[in-house]
Amino acid sequence: MIAKLSGSLDSVGEDWIIIDVGGVGYLVFCSGRTLRVLPEVGGSVSLMIETHVREDHIHLFGFQSMAEKAWFTLLQTVQGVGAKVALGVLSIFSGEELTQIVAAADKTALTRVSGVGPKVAGRIVAELKDKVAKMDLGPVAFAGATDKGKKAAATDGGSAVAAGDAVSALVNLGYGRADAFGAVAAAARRLGPDATVEALITAGLKELAA
Repeated sequence: MIAKLSGSLDSVGEDWIIIDVGGVGYLVFCSGRTLRVLPEVGGSVSLMIETHVREDHIHLFGFQSMAEKAWFTLLQTVQGVGAKVALGVLSIFSGEELTQIVAAADKTALTRVSGVGPKVAGRIVAELKDKVAKMDLGPVAFAGATDKGKKAAATDGGSAVAAGDAVSALVNLGYGRADAFGAVAAAARRLGPDATVEALITAGLKELAA
């Protein structure tokens, strides 16, 4: 089982690359996001690899980070989402953006991906909601729900801390973590990066009651 490849970039296609490792060329399928950060042909490249072995083929999928690889695996746990669709999702959305999409149940955003219709988008949101809520998301995840997005996460983690505290408060009130996470994410999107814990709790409760 191949878990990582390091070598020189031999060639690049629409959704694939060939990595030359000691004179052996490995065909690796990648998301558009990974393709965009690769060096020029001939440069050194190192990718995390997921190997799919089937009766009629062996496919290698490459990722710039363990986080992207983890999302690739997670997306494929959803009924109707195979490797091709998962790569399509990761070509458009980062992990932080996917976290917010799932938390806010934003099915419309997912339909931007080729091969993802309303039904599949609904399943992604529904089936991953609990799993995403249990992930260690860090400040960028909640900051992404605000208008300032990642810039806010980089310059001021206060909004993310407030959102995390609001989620904890709602969980302590008896709400499930997944529901609390989604409600606070939606509240943070509306109220902006300066929202206080109290404001997020109040708005989150209204979301849960809707």
